[in-house]
Amino acid sequence: MRRNLIFIILSVLIVALGVALFMIVRNTAALSFFVVEALLALCLLLLWAFYTRLIKPINTIANGIDLLREQDFSSRLSPVGQREADRIVEMFNGMMSRLKEERLHVREQNHFLDLLIAASPMGILICDDDDRVMVANDAALRFLDIPDRGMIEGERISSLSGQLAEALSAVTQGSTNTIRLSDSMIYRCARLSFMDKGYSHPFVMIEKLTDEVIKAEKGAYEKVIRMMAHEVNNSMAGVGSILDTAVSVASDPDMAEALDVCRRRCESMSRFITSFANVVKIPQAHLAPCELNAFISDAVPMLESLCAGRNISLRLEPGADDVTVMLDRVLMEQVLINLVKNSAESIGRDGDIIISVDSSAPGFCVADNGAGIDKETQQKIFTPFFSSKADGRGLGLLFVGEVLNRHECSFFLRTHADGLTRFSIRFQL
Repeated sequence: MRRNLIFIILSVLIVALGVALFMIVRNTAALSFFVVEALLALCLLLLWAFYTRLIKPINTIANGIDLLREQDFSSRLSPVGQREADRIVEMFNGMMSRLKEERLHVREQNHFLDLLIAASPMGILICDDDDRVMVANDAALRFLDIPDRGMIEGERISSLSGQLAEALSAVTQGSTNTIRLSDSMIYRCARLSFMDKGYSHPFVMIEKLTDEVIKAEKGAYEKVIRMMAHEVNNSMAGVGSILDTAVSVASDPDMAEALDVCRRRCESMSRFITSFANVVKIPQAHLAPCELNAFISDAVPMLESLCAGRNISLRLEPGADDVTVMLDRVLMEQVLINLVKNSAESIGRDGDIIISVDSSAPGFCVADNGAGIDKETQQKIFTPFFSSKADGRGLGLLFVGEVLNRHECSFFLRTHADGLTRFSIRFQL
């Protein structure tokens, strides 16, 4: 704009000078008049050449700079009729075409990646340098039990609530951890980074392994248990038969008593291995509609017998509304027995067990004020045959987890800040 203004002012001055000279020499000799006219015409030609050779190419280049500044890669510059300038215009137009293609390619890639992240069954959290969540896909929200994306975007991972979020905070940059939570869920969590515009951006990937790991574990321990049960029961049956015969023919009372102790020990061994075999023989759940308040209320007298002699109070807190869920009464009663038995053993003596029904979720919770479970134990509590008791076999919660999975229930076991250990169960709506 400034160059054009200078050129216009210069043109006006030359024209004005020509007009002034014309007025001066108007009455002089004809030769002087024609000389002035020739000089004026020459000045105008020089101005035009100056404009086409210098001002116009410079304006064209300036327009190109403006297009780059505005990132308008669709517009093109027109040739100016000047060889060197047109070479620059041609090179500029080619560069703009390549930039447009590259920009379109990047947009298509970004769109594809956005669709891929959104549809991925793996949870993905993209963070900034301050570990604040910038992007979270639906799978991550589901794993972290966060209903609304606005509740996580802009928040640090360490500030999120929940076991999985707490476990993610412990994963260091560049590492991959397999995490088993107290709700029997198993995740593989990786904290990695990618480059964008020359900067490293951290992101977290969450892969749910629960179904695959449980299936593999179940297949492994079922095979081992069946083999052990077959060998031990066959051996114990033969040994028991021989001992029965030996007891009946033994003339020495002490010998007969010793043989009888061995026979009872064989029976105990057989019962022991049978208890493991029963875990892999859990029948299929036959689900039927059942009113949750009434179901648990009917089971309370049987559950109170588990607390007899321990001075443990068992209290039922029914739900505000009657709610019907699909369950197998026999299997779910056995779940209640295992949970109350574990609570009673955790308390020992003098404590409280509360069974509360939640009509809104729907589900129920077994809470106790026993010894509680530390964080390390929480991560192992649903591992096959793991037990925190000195004489435990790790079968009770293994059975509970298997039955609840067959009911498609969500559940978790955790000791809370109020000192109560809660086993919470939620049915599918």
